[in-house]
Amino acid sequence: MAVQQNKMSKQKIRQRKGANRYQGIQTSPCPSCGAARLTHRVCPKCGHYGDRQVISITAE
Repeated sequence: MAVQQNKMSKQKIRQRKGANRYQGIQTSPCPSCGAARLTHRVCPKCGHYGDRQVISITAE
């Protein structure tokens, strides 16, 4: 019969289980142009954040 050698802390258990829950970087579509962007970031394609134009993007 297996006997526990040392008590594993809650932090160690949660670190191990948390690695299995990681799903990578989550992106969402930009509301103005529809391009994929990170959440809570300025869109790199059009420069919008929410409903405001934050930075101006020049066409190359």
